[in-house]
Amino acid sequence: MTEPFVKICGLKTAHDVDVAVAAGADAVGFVFAPGSPRTVGAGEARELARRVPRGMLTVGVFRGQSVEEVRRLAEESGVRGVQLHGDEGPDYYEALRAPGRTLLRATAEHVRRCGEYGEDLLLIDAPDPGSGKPWNWGSEEFTAPEGRWLLAGGLTPANVREALLATGARGVDVSSGVERERGVKSPELIRAFVEAARSGGFVE
Repeated sequence: MTEPFVKICGLKTAHDVDVAVAAGADAVGFVFAPGSPRTVGAGEARELARRVPRGMLTVGVFRGQSVEEVRRLAEESGVRGVQLHGDEGPDYYEALRAPGRTLLRATAEHVRRCGEYGEDLLLIDAPDPGSGKPWNWGSEEFTAPEGRWLLAGGLTPANVREALLATGARGVDVSSGVERERGVKSPELIRAFVEAARSGGFVE
């Protein structure tokens, strides 16, 4: 049994990264997908990633970008994880596999198990990612996948523990749920989210 894995995504400032690290998050995410208020460049992400301790995962988030662009941005920024958040097929994961790199597959579809596309970690997101609208994860229609997976979408400090208990997720990923306004993180909410996620102790 282990503590829930907690990823804080969409970080843009050194202070936010420092807060996430101090709060005890397991991973931080930097958005490279175009069109988001949270998007950063490779150089910015590299500077932010340098503030992260060795045992903490840094993740680049991509959506609808070519394999070449994903590979270039991942290498230039130095992130140790790549999260694909679009219609990328198994060929993407095969092409992006590299020593020491963690591959994450984000999807809003019902998936039977982690690893079907070659990913190391599955992220089940809400149908409208980044909107703050959650899955109806308390309904009988929600079926938890097998293997290593994280829950995302509409999570906040107020509901994250309930979500973990209802779904049996190995961990959680949050972005808008720890913002005081769209694209602007709240240090207080980051701390509260990590604390709330861990408040119930361990998960199987």
